[in-house]
Amino acid sequence: MTLSEMSQTYQDSAAVIHQRIVTLRQQERTQEDPDQAFRLRQRIDELTPLWREARELAALTAHYYDRSYHKHERYTL
Repeated sequence: MTLSEMSQTYQDSAAVIHQRIVTLRQQERTQEDPDQAFRLRQRIDELTPLWREARELAALTAHYYDRSYHKHERYTL
């Protein structure tokens, strides 16, 4: 698998995670049970870092060999 293919995979994953977050937010807004709303908010909070990481890795793998690209410090040694 090439880095550009990996980048596309990360982008696809980020899109799926983001769509799930959007769906959960809609459910949270319409939820009348406070306990259920809390659980939905908790799930959103758990998915948000995964979404952010997938977006960052998509950008990193897409531009890994570009000389002008400043790599994210979290993913460099």
